[in-house]
Order: sequence, then C-alpha cells, then structure tokens
Amino acid sequence: MNKKLSRFFLPIILLTFLSAFAWHKFYVSVSQIDYVPKKKRIEITTRIFIDDLEKALEKKYKKKVYLTSKRELPEAETLIKNYLKENIKISINKKPQDVEFLAREVEGDVLIFYSKIAISKKINTLEIFNSLLTDIYSEQQNIVHLNINSNKNSLLFTNSDTQQKIDY
Repeated sequence: MNKKLSRFFLPIILLTFLSAFAWHKFYVSVSQIDYVPKKKRIEITTRIFIDDLEKALEKKYKKKVYLTSKRELPEAETLIKNYLKENIKISINKKPQDVEFLAREVEGDVLIFYSKIAISKKINTLEIFNSLLTDIYSEQQNIVHLNINSNKNSLLFTNSDTQQKIDY
C-alpha cells in the first residue's frame, strides 16, 4: 500500500515543484542605444513588459492606468514619459542629456518605446542611469546594448547597480 501511495503522490509532488519554476516571472527590460552620426543623434529603443510597467505606474501615481486597453487613461502617455525620464538618465561627455520620447508601440505583451538624444559632438564618455522597475521588483534586470562609435557593449543594471559609465 505504501508503494502505491508513493507512486501516486510522487509524480504530483514532482510536477508541482517543477511547475513552480515554470510560473516564476522573469523581470527584465531590454534597451538598445545606437549612435547615428549621419543623423547627429542617439536612438534608443526600450522594451518593457506591459504588466510590469503598469504596476510601476500604479504604485507611483496611485491610479490604474490600463495600458494598451480601451480603458487606458488619457494621461497615460504623460505618466509613462515622466516615469521613463525619472528612471533612465544619460550623460554624454559628463553633460546630462535631454532624452526625447518619440513614440511607443505594442508587440505582444511588451511595450516598445522609441526615444532620441540630439548630439553633435564626438562621444568620449557615456554615463547611464537605469532604475526601471527596480522599485517594484528587487530581482529586476535592465539590459542595455550599446553601439557607440562602432563599439558594441552590453551592460546589466540591477537594483544595486543602477549607474554605469563607459569611456570611448
């Protein structure tokens, strides 16, 4: 009888244990930063999971925003821009830059944001502050891929490491 019970319960316990890993959410944003000398600007593309951003906006602004739905608040665009400006900051050659939000689009369960920085001088140093969603998720990781002056790099920002600098 004991063997029969273990044959029945062991697979259920194992399945429950393994499924806990499958349901664990992965907290990540990905940004691509490219310097385009011909256009005299830096182009930034940022991808964030909709539900994660929605939760961050709701916590910060104390209102449900219903991103990408018919119920989206009219001020959602402004709230998003403010949140992005507060949590992504870029300095070039030790001078803080104005990141201009251009547009957003939806791709599945991800919001994609397009931004730019007008820049006419050669980039010698680039400093990035990225704290997207770290106030909501302690395990949040923000990956930034860079292509500056034909040099490709990738940086990882976490709750404890929100600022990094690269010299070119």
